Amino acid sequence: MKRYNKTISFILLLCLSFSFFACEDDKDDTLLKNNCLKRTLGPNVVGENIYFAYAMALPYHTGKILSAQVEASIKGAEGTYLENNSYYTNAEGVDVPVLVGNPCTTKDKLTQVEFCVDTCAATLRYYYKIPEEARGQSVSFTFSAKADNGETVSMVMGPYKIAKMEMVRNLKFDDDDCYISIEDMAIYNEAEAAAIPDKIDLIYTWQRVSTYGHSFAAPAADSQWLPDINLPAGVNRDAKIRREFGMIDSHLTDEPNNGTYIDDIDFETIDLSNMPDYIVNMKDKGGMWIETQDGKYRAFIYLNSLLTIPGGTLSMKRYTMK
Repeated sequence: MKRYNKTISFILLLCLSFSFFACEDDKDDTLLKNNCLKRTLGPNVVGENIYFAYAMALPYHTGKILSAQVEASIKGAEGTYLENNSYYTNAEGVDVPVLVGNPCTTKDKLTQVEFCVDTCAATLRYYYKIPEEARGQSVSFTFSAKADNGETVSMVMGPYKIAKMEMVRNLKFDDDDCYISIEDMAIYNEAEAAAIPDKIDLIYTWQRVSTYGHSFAAPAADSQWLPDINLPAGVNRDAKIRREFGMIDSHLTDEPNNGTYIDDIDFETIDLSNMPDYIVNMKDKGGMWIETQDGKYRAFIYLNSLLTIPGGTLSMKRYTMK
């Protein structure tokens, strides 16, 4: 699995201060400087944010910042915005917002903030909501700022690859809602499953026997792994299932981010050959890989919580193989 190192310090304005003392060979003699950091970790998934902090500054008493803007190469989804607050960190380590501009305006790919205070330095946060149109594509961002001394600066961030995989979180299941569709990334009850039998890939069961407990099996599995389940007509698909020990995907859990994520390449390279079509005695925070009978989809299912009675909550990443 890909691991991403956490950013433990953020010193954009300090970086800017170094740029004011560039070496003699540096031909950039503009007073206005800028810098940017991408602060989100892990793969870029449709529906999630890519989060940047954009800093701009010029020496004290040499002018003030008029505006800042970001242009994306692919128009962001609704929820894309550039904050009109700058931030400083107080003695308690808390980020405190300071209003520096009017609310942002967005036109197509361009998001802009006009400053409303006299300031020569600011760091604005930009959130790009990844749209469906970007799935499997790459996206870049041009950050720029303008000062009242007539200077402008800009810099390009990216390109960043947008993952092909899809994701859902916190789907509830129990001994009634126990029919899982990888294609739909949804969980159904018996009546609903009967209406879409060719979409059911997995069935959840619960047995008091401690060696079984919370279990999952494909409809085609031996009946011993589907106790007390009366399969609706046509619900007969098979699957390959592989238990994953200790894997916590930071997208799929509300627990503290541990910098570990499942990415597209993990779905493409994992070996699911010779895997069984059932898995028993799953534990809280456990995970499993699934490959559908036709090989069209692979999925990773993370068990966010399991009850002491039948049921729980799961989250899923899914990748279309063909």
